[in-house]
Amino acid sequence: MANAPLMPKATAVWLVDNTALSFDQIAAFCKLHPLEVKAIADGEAAQGIKGLDPVLTGQLTREEIEKAQNNPTYRLKVQESSVRVPEQKRKGPRYTPVSRRQDRPNAILWLVKNHPELLDAQIMRLVGTTKPTIEAIRERTHWNSANLVAADPVTLGLCSQIELDMEVEKAAKNKPQQPEGEGPLPDTLAPVEETTTEEAMAAAFAKPAPKSQPEEEVYDADAVFAKLNAMKSDHDEDEEDDNR
Repeated sequence: MANAPLMPKATAVWLVDNTALSFDQIAAFCKLHPLEVKAIADGEAAQGIKGLDPVLTGQLTREEIEKAQNNPTYRLKVQESSVRVPEQKRKGPRYTPVSRRQDRPNAILWLVKNHPELLDAQIMRLVGTTKPTIEAIRERTHWNSANLVAADPVTLGLCSQIELDMEVEKAAKNKPQQPEGEGPLPDTLAPVEETTTEEAMAAAFAKPAPKSQPEEEVYDADAVFAKLNAMKSDHDEDEEDDNR
């Protein structure tokens, strides 16, 4: 409750017992219903609750109480504390409204695709999910993987752009540096200065030398016929030997 005193019912008990404030004034200050304050005054409610002095706790001043007692329409105001209590950091995954929970898988898919350097713990902080869900979406084993569509978590309202930028920057800082001696991959294209020189242009447009054709073997017709006749005579002799 905004601007409400500590321990409202205990404060209401003390104001009922120690001041002449109206039920409406006490109810407005303690954020209670006037009938509840009347029940406290009649002893029907808050039995056994010890009254808490708001003056000792620094929530009211004597002057504020006297001013309200003299003017029944005046409403008491909680005195601001001079001590600022630091805001506690949120622990655990981010709370996501029910209406936005169906968008979380799409946001996780977007983060996994566009920022693979993010750790699972960082994704959990951004969209309020669990590690098994992240692993299932990353490995395409999620029950609804076929219908998932990558969507920016900032556009979906799951986190702010500042929070996303901070996590990405933190992941980039924690990324291991490239070992020395392993420079970037060589360029696939040579520099323009090297490819536009006269020697390079001449080599590119020079016609390749024609390949030497193997010399054709020259055959002697008489020698070929003589060899065929010899093979025929040998064949005839073999047939005569078989017929004997």
